[in-house]
Amino acid sequence: MAPDIQALLGANPSADSITVFLKDLAQHSNTSLTAPEVKSYSDVVYFNYNPLGISFLFIPQNGYKPAGGLKREHLTEDSLVLDSINIYNAPKPKVTPEKLTTSNRTAELAFSTYPMSKWCLSLSPEASASNVSSIEISLTTTGKDFVSCLGEPDRKGGGAGPSSGSIGIWCEWSKHGIMVEFGGDEARGPQAWERGKDAMWRVITVFSPKQE
Repeated sequence: MAPDIQALLGANPSADSITVFLKDLAQHSNTSLTAPEVKSYSDVVYFNYNPLGISFLFIPQNGYKPAGGLKREHLTEDSLVLDSINIYNAPKPKVTPEKLTTSNRTAELAFSTYPMSKWCLSLSPEASASNVSSIEISLTTTGKDFVSCLGEPDRKGGGAGPSSGSIGIWCEWSKHGIMVEFGGDEARGPQAWERGKDAMWRVITVFSPKQE
C-alpha cells in the first residue's frame, strides 16, 4: 500500500510519521535511504531526497529564522513545520541531451522519478468534478486525467512564448491542495494549452487545501 503523503503535512522534520514514510518509500525504490540535501533560508527550509524523487518544504514557526546554508544538525527542527511536498516525475527525454531546453531546470534534473508506480491523493468530494474522494496517479497521468477528475483548475499559468524558452504549463486546484506542473513538448510553446491535455505531469505539489 502506498504511503499517505498528505498525512505528513504539519509535521516537523524528525517526526516519526516522516521517518516511517521515507523508509517505506525507499523500500519501493532501488536505493537506500540517505540523508537529505538541506537548503536553509530565513523563511523556508528544503529537505531534498533526490534519489526518492521527493522534496519537503518546511516553514519556520514561532519567530524562528534559520541562517542560510545550515546543516541539518544546526537546525531547530521543532520550530519547522512541513508546509508542502514536491513529487517528481523525470521521464527520459525524447531528445538528445544537447537539445534539452532551458525549461528543464537544473535543480529539477537532480531528482529521480518518484518510486511509486501508482498512488492516491485524497480529495474534497464536494469540490471535485466527479464527487470522488480520491484521485489515483500514475507516472503517465496526463492533464486530461487531472481535469476530468478535479474539474477546471482554480489557478493556471505557463506555456507562453517560444517552445525553447517557456516554462511548462501548470494548474492548481487550491480546494484540494494540489498543484501540477506538466512536462514534455506538449506543455510548452504558444499552443501549449491546446496540447496540454496530453502532457504528463512533471512535478506534483501537495499542500493543505485552501478554502475560499
